[in-house]
Amino acid sequence: MRKNKKEFGLLNLIIVIVVTSIISSITTGLIIFNNKNTEKNIVNDEALQEFVEAYESVLDNYYEDVDKTKMIDNAIKGMLNYLGDDYTTYLNSSDTSNLTEKLAGKYQGIGVELIEGNKISKIFDDSPAKEAGLEVGDIIIKINDKDVKTFTASEIASEIKNIKEDSFSITVNRNEQEITVNLTLKELYIPAIESRIIENNNKKIGYIYISTFSNTVYDQFKAKLKEFEDNNIDSLIIDVRNNTGGYLKSATDIASMFLEKGKVIYSLESKNKKETYKDETNEARNYKVSVLINESSASASEILAAALKDSYNATLVGKKSYGKGKVQQTASLKGGSMYKYTSAKWLTPNGECIDKKGLTPDYEVDLQMSEDGNSIIDTQLNKAVELLGE
Repeated sequence: MRKNKKEFGLLNLIIVIVVTSIISSITTGLIIFNNKNTEKNIVNDEALQEFVEAYESVLDNYYEDVDKTKMIDNAIKGMLNYLGDDYTTYLNSSDTSNLTEKLAGKYQGIGVELIEGNKISKIFDDSPAKEAGLEVGDIIIKINDKDVKTFTASEIASEIKNIKEDSFSITVNRNEQEITVNLTLKELYIPAIESRIIENNNKKIGYIYISTFSNTVYDQFKAKLKEFEDNNIDSLIIDVRNNTGGYLKSATDIASMFLEKGKVIYSLESKNKKETYKDETNEARNYKVSVLINESSASASEILAAALKDSYNATLVGKKSYGKGKVQQTASLKGGSMYKYTSAKWLTPNGECIDKKGLTPDYEVDLQMSEDGNSIIDTQLNKAVELLGE
């Protein structure tokens, strides 16, 4: 039986050279427009002139030296905090870089996942690590000649990320033997899905877990779905539990693979207008779909789940979702930082705003502990399999 996502999801393992600090999309929110240009003629804005005067006065007269960058950072944070909106926030240059890298869906790396600090738990296909002969269970002890035995997974990721040479070496401990291999960095997909085929009552049920709605998740999902359909699946489970969101377009593109042309995916309601977005593709499917959701399924996950439920008649299984019914725009600032602010609320195809309410599953199912208390039985997945196997 499948364990709780806390024990098997991609979100809970550190992918070397992916992100050393994952920023939750519950606070990141749905990103609709990146790098929005917000320059306006504000020369005559009296409130801004008052701020500039205070800023200049502090710089000229404060009794100690002032870090102008940090002071402006805090001024922007204060302005956004005034709005009292959880999803309107400021991200410094480091947070912006990490978020951008995560949602880009690609990274320069060697293609391994680490747990327990420096132990390799997974090696991706078509990766430098695979080609070099690294194996699951290898413990990384040196990068080039640097001892990294006591490094955390994040520190190892950072060490490799900062390598400037075209080629470098990694030494691992494998069954008490030291083995050194040479590698080069390569652009790889950040894995955003996990999948398998489940057989039940002589039926084949495809299972795809989506960890985040990155720029590349649609391509990954589409390739896997084609593989499943070539294997003649009868139905599909899409698992967005613990998926806190990402790009709206990625969720929309995946929904469009299933809906008939003209079916509503979602609507946006801003200060001045309401726009409805419909499927514009000729692609559609007609087999049964169940979507797994839980308390940490948010934003883009909820848009996909709602679109499939309302416009495809998919079944929702699990627990009530997070309830993030707002969308954000982003704007970049000099120095690499950015801010984001709520620009609209989104509505399900049936016209409902789920903000702070969430999506209610058709079948509410609690996870259960095993009899020995050592693992969690995935009763939510089991219920979806049962429904699709009927």
